[in-house]
Amino acid sequence: MSGDAERSRDRIADVQLDEKTIPRGHIDRDHERAAAVFDLIEDNRFSVRGRDDGPYSLRLSRNEARLTFEVRDAAGAPAVEFAVSMTPFQSLLKDYFRICETYFSAIRGAGARQIADIDRARTALHNEGAALLATRVPEQVEIDQTTARRLFTLVSALNWRP
Repeated sequence: MSGDAERSRDRIADVQLDEKTIPRGHIDRDHERAAAVFDLIEDNRFSVRGRDDGPYSLRLSRNEARLTFEVRDAAGAPAVEFAVSMTPFQSLLKDYFRICETYFSAIRGAGARQIADIDRARTALHNEGAALLATRVPEQVEIDQTTARRLFTLVSALNWRP
């Protein structure tokens, strides 16, 4: 099988948010969620070890401080399900939201150097969040750094404010 065909299976092709546990919100938040989902689907590497039945669909739901990942194979059958505690992310997300607010304020009037400094800090926090998320997924799931970053973007767009 060609590398392209194999890569096309090792990915998330669809993301659904459980509206009972992750309700829609303000139009701006919904837009951010939709953009995060689009970006994740557009470029990711996701596989379930020992399986060759992707591309996968991902359904996210939350229960208190846990985000549940329900993964289904290309035929719609359950592939793997796991939950990630959001408690370790609380402080990081608080800092991330604060730096994002600072960044958006700065682009309205700060100098280029100040904006670049804030953006570097924002990127560093985003990378930290992606690395933390990558360590929280179980061993049977394999993701790359780009996918971890895009998943963290989605997690932050879900507005996990502490």
